[in-house]
Amino acid sequence: MNTRRTFLKGASGTMALSLLGSGFTSANDSHMSPTASQESFKQGIAGYSFVHFKLDEALDMMRKTDLHYLCIKDFHLPLASTPEQIAAFHAKLKESDVTGYAVGPIYMKNREAIDQAFDYAKRVGVDLIVGIPNPEDLPYVDQKVKEYNIRYAIHNHGPGDKLYPNADTLHGHIKDLDARVGMCFDIGHNMRYGNDPLADFQKYSRRIFDMHLKNVTSATHDGKTCELGRGVINIPALVKVLRKVKYSGVCALEYEKDMKEPLHGIAESMGYFRGVLEASRKS
Repeated sequence: MNTRRTFLKGASGTMALSLLGSGFTSANDSHMSPTASQESFKQGIAGYSFVHFKLDEALDMMRKTDLHYLCIKDFHLPLASTPEQIAAFHAKLKESDVTGYAVGPIYMKNREAIDQAFDYAKRVGVDLIVGIPNPEDLPYVDQKVKEYNIRYAIHNHGPGDKLYPNADTLHGHIKDLDARVGMCFDIGHNMRYGNDPLADFQKYSRRIFDMHLKNVTSATHDGKTCELGRGVINIPALVKVLRKVKYSGVCALEYEKDMKEPLHGIAESMGYFRGVLEASRKS
């Protein structure tokens, strides 16, 4: 049966080829396409998607796939970077019309690591840290967000994560903390745990500051990440939820399949996502 959803899946490859065929976007182009500019949320990418690539290579792929918001990983900008290194990093991003909107994820095993992360975020000039602290250090994180006025989004990692496996567990840890302590909601890991990411997004939307946009092959521990239009998460339904709750953060694609050759998968995923946005506006 040729449903609207299967049509979008089939069309994603064509959209990806269109993205890649367009070549590089100009640094003077708008940050967002006409479709994207009508949304409350932005489209970006998690820096971990480029773990095997140097910054110039990562920015090249972002230009080719028309992505302009990057969550900065420390393998591209080390935690101990000097002011000169940070300035050079931002200059390089600006050349590619990219904004570094957050840093992380950063694992923080003690208070010294938390101090380092907040100092790093302040020096980099972002107002959002994606982190994984130990639960016993959350009162200290609470103090730091008040001191720095920098938001802190804790990342869930699904089955096997003993700290923050899903949105329910995570919210239980932060619900009584400062409103600037929230979530980087990884919808794929949440689904792998067996939780419904759409229902959880609606339930906890006020505390979701960032999201890792991905799909998975099954709602089980063994589910693997895949192209956005090819998994079990209903992305068109997710878009409806994002609009309903007026999500205003970044939909940061975290592409973890074929990580040594991610370009076509990123292009297909974002082509599919943009196709869903466009089709749902016309329906």
